[in-house]
Amino acid sequence: MKKLKYILVFLFVSAFAKAQQLQSYIKEAEANNPEIQAFELRYNIAEEKVNEANWIPNTEVSAGYFVSEPETRVGAQRARIGFKQMLPWFGTITARENYASSMADAEYVEVTIAKRKLALQVAQSYYMLYSIRAKQKVLDENIQLLETYERLALTSVEVGKASAVDVLRLQIRQNELQQQKEVLEQEFVATQISFNNLLNQEENTLVETPIMMEIPTDDLVYNMENLALNPELLKYDKLYESVTQSELLNLREAQPMFGFGVDYLPVTGNDNSMFSDNGKDVLMPMVTMTIPIFNNRYKSITKQNELRQQEIESQKSNRLNVLESTFAKANSQRNQAKIAFHTQEKNLKQARDAEQILVKSYETGTIDFNNVLDIQELQIKFQMNQIASIQMYYEQQAMMNYLINQP
Repeated sequence: MKKLKYILVFLFVSAFAKAQQLQSYIKEAEANNPEIQAFELRYNIAEEKVNEANWIPNTEVSAGYFVSEPETRVGAQRARIGFKQMLPWFGTITARENYASSMADAEYVEVTIAKRKLALQVAQSYYMLYSIRAKQKVLDENIQLLETYERLALTSVEVGKASAVDVLRLQIRQNELQQQKEVLEQEFVATQISFNNLLNQEENTLVETPIMMEIPTDDLVYNMENLALNPELLKYDKLYESVTQSELLNLREAQPMFGFGVDYLPVTGNDNSMFSDNGKDVLMPMVTMTIPIFNNRYKSITKQNELRQQEIESQKSNRLNVLESTFAKANSQRNQAKIAFHTQEKNLKQARDAEQILVKSYETGTIDFNNVLDIQELQIKFQMNQIASIQMYYEQQAMMNYLINQP
């Protein structure tokens, strides 16, 4: 009981440390990954567009000189200087800012999606590294076991109970396992480089992986209602809101614009004129209004916005179906991995029992090294399948965490 208690405590501590270590890597990736930085810069640009939206049309300033001065009763007009300022309809600037702000909100959701996808990539790469190291450990153990069998075979050859062929077969099998181990090492190097690139750190940085992982007895329970909180779906809500704000802006821009201005005309006095206003300069205030009589453009934009909202609703519905299917598949594969793990566990126990029988038979003076190799090959197969099941279990759980919007 004490031994079992210690094992359970070790597994709990190991699982907690593994989770903390993985979260540390994910946070580092979010802080350093260039793709995330690019998404954040896009969001910053979108935020800055809110400030850009606060504008009014440029002030018009005009000046002209009369080459041939027109003569009036109060004197000759020499030039014309004027300025005009147009102003948008009431609430147009606010509507423009609201539209820019809604687009910034949509960009922020894109940042969230990118971070969650990155976390999923880091987790899957992390479990792949664990799987490779665990498989290498299995191969190391079996190579050492073969070396033990080789010594037994050499002893048996000396007393005439085995042939040199048995020794050679054991050596060939060692060579094959060594080859598999070296191939896995190359795979580990490539995967480690990919992992470090996700964190934007040196390619050769050592990645710490758990020594041992187990499939838990009790699975995490997920609430399917939380699927609606996935950022990939929230993105469509933000896009829908941006179209709503776009239509409000369109309605404001469809209203008249008004402006004000003034013209100044300097006048040269007439020496022969007796008028009291002789030589008096002209100052003419003006009011301007633009009336959108031909407003087909605004009607078309309204229709486009309606169609765009329908498109977004269809896209969201389709994406929800895809996410639900992906979740169902991930849940199924996680369950399959758990079933396969326990099946391989039973098979491995039986294979080890068979191995013990063969080893004990050596004490009676007989041992069939062909059976030894067959049993060992089965053990390696079961151990490798167990590791693959563990990898699949945690990879699919990471996928489910992404879909349900859990850390």
